[in-house]
Amino acid sequence: MTSAIDLSKVTVVRSGATLLDQVSWRVESGEHWIVLGPNGAGKTTLMQIVGAQMHPSSGTATVLGERLGRVDLVDLRTRIGHSSTKIADLIPDSETAADVVLSAAYAVSGRWQEQYDDEDVARRDQIMSELGIANLRERTFGTLSEGERKRVLIARALMTDPEMLILDEPAAGLDLGAREDLVASLELLASDDQSPVLVMVTHHVEEIPVGFTHVLMLREGRIVAAGPIATTLTEQNLNRAFGSRFVLNHASGRWTARRAAYVHRA
Repeated sequence: MTSAIDLSKVTVVRSGATLLDQVSWRVESGEHWIVLGPNGAGKTTLMQIVGAQMHPSSGTATVLGERLGRVDLVDLRTRIGHSSTKIADLIPDSETAADVVLSAAYAVSGRWQEQYDDEDVARRDQIMSELGIANLRERTFGTLSEGERKRVLIARALMTDPEMLILDEPAAGLDLGAREDLVASLELLASDDQSPVLVMVTHHVEEIPVGFTHVLMLREGRIVAAGPIATTLTEQNLNRAFGSRFVLNHASGRWTARRAAYVHRA
């Protein structure tokens, strides 16, 4: 079976700075990955590679069976769903949440004169219902809270039935209640046998939904650790990734981290 992502010694250099350094990473069908690391770790650059937004400076990158440099990136991007703040900035405030999701079928942001069939409408309604946002259908995008917007954008990203869904810091800027609503929606998505490969970027272990299977940890453009989340997300690896000392706890499928107490010398 073809891997969803297969990177071999991928390096990205821009303006003399090395953003990714010899990154090798493989993601198989059915896996749900967390990409974890501090600011400047290379997470955004890595997502640009796996999202078919850029080529590596060296190394090989194969996404959904297509090697970058030998495939039309525009065609490859149609097979990948994205949810990010950049997409939110393109959505008109006057657009209803229902149309924000539906218009993804034509890869447009803002309804105009496109014609959608009953199958498109039914898929939109199913996705919004499954993510718990059916009640937002007639609300305009500009009136939604930040958390509601994030969930609508995830529904939009799923509209085209992508083979892989990239979630770039979906909980950024959310308050506690909105974050937990979002995490609950992502847990439902991860539990669905028909869900695409999921890759979620975050800075915080508290945002990791139940059902995500693997974790990739980055620091300064290099991989600190990668593998099944149960054995890879450890205090040792977390401390190496963030350059600090943390106490890591895991209960009821969720993770928490806090800074380790300083030892006071007599």
